[in-house]
Amino acid sequence: MSKKLEITLTRSVIGGKDLQRKTVQALGLKKIRQSVVLEDTPAIRGMVNKVSHLISVKEV
Repeated sequence: MSKKLEITLTRSVIGGKDLQRKTVQALGLKKIRQSVVLEDTPAIRGMVNKVSHLISVKEV
């Protein structure tokens, strides 16, 4: 059974760099306090590391 990550947007992307905005959008997040559950893959981990200051992550 593969791990899953619950990713929640905790800070706004307003004023952020374009790459960070696109990364948050690619994770499926649009609004603050919105959460998504995604598979724990190296690609998702890389995106989480890029915007770690904007999101919170829990293992489900």
